[in-house]
Amino acid sequence: MKKIKVLAVLTLALTTFGLIGCSSNEAEKQDKDTRVVETVKGEVKIPTKPKKIVDISGSSEELLLLGQTVVGTANVDSYDTENVPSYMKDLLGDAKVVGHSMMETADIEAILALEPDLIIMAPRQEEIYDQLKEIAPTVMLEDKSNNWEAKLTDVAKLFGQEDKAKAWLDAYYKKAEELGKEIKSAKGEDATYLTVLSSSGSFMVFSEGGIGTVLKEDMKLPQPTNMPKQDSITLPTVTMEGLSEIDADHIIVIATQSDKADLKASSVWSEIRAVKEGNVTILNASPYFSQAYNPIGRELILESIKDSVIK
Repeated sequence: MKKIKVLAVLTLALTTFGLIGCSSNEAEKQDKDTRVVETVKGEVKIPTKPKKIVDISGSSEELLLLGQTVVGTANVDSYDTENVPSYMKDLLGDAKVVGHSMMETADIEAILALEPDLIIMAPRQEEIYDQLKEIAPTVMLEDKSNNWEAKLTDVAKLFGQEDKAKAWLDAYYKKAEELGKEIKSAKGEDATYLTVLSSSGSFMVFSEGGIGTVLKEDMKLPQPTNMPKQDSITLPTVTMEGLSEIDADHIIVIATQSDKADLKASSVWSEIRAVKEGNVTILNASPYFSQAYNPIGRELILESIKDSVIK
């Protein structure tokens, strides 16, 4: 009788330890499959290796650089908001456009149909947060749309890929400086460069933003000394006469087809020194206007600038 009791106790103990072992293994597997990240909305548990990401925050380029899979995006062309920028079409492949990253809402039904396992959004889309988190784990990132490097770093942190982001940034800055040196070698160390957006006869000057920072900060190319001050996120605006007074050695203009026609017809434009000397680069508004605010687009601009300045 005692033997039977002992066997029963041993059997119960082994079963219990077996259950504990199974439970421990399951918890360990779950820990490997998920990670907790800090977001604007507090801590959120997300997949360690998501398979289908919907991004409406404007971070799709960052995700692709990190090797993540984007099935839904709101990274659209500023001048063609139904489509992704032309330089991103092949990279985004079949990813569906589900909104505009600078808008407050998105296509909830389209997002639901994509069956994502992770959604990334921005604070400006706060009103749809509760709907999105019912679809999949939802990360609300701080809005750093005007600080492209910080945005890449924040996205990398979600997946523990800070080293990968840093390696890409190091390579980017090295390339930017090398191409800047090529331009200086061809055009002179002291030649100045001005980047503007043509808009109905006026010009928005990229003093401290967008493509202007690609030339000034990344490629180390000098700006004219009498640049208009930029006191906020808004680009300063000058007239055609004001543009002439800045007197840059080389002008890079971002323009629509309509604005290109206006420039061609303007007698004032034709008398600006850089124009008379043939030192003008004109880039299409689509996709160049917003390209510099995103990493893949920013890198592509380097070659475009070099090729157009060194003719």
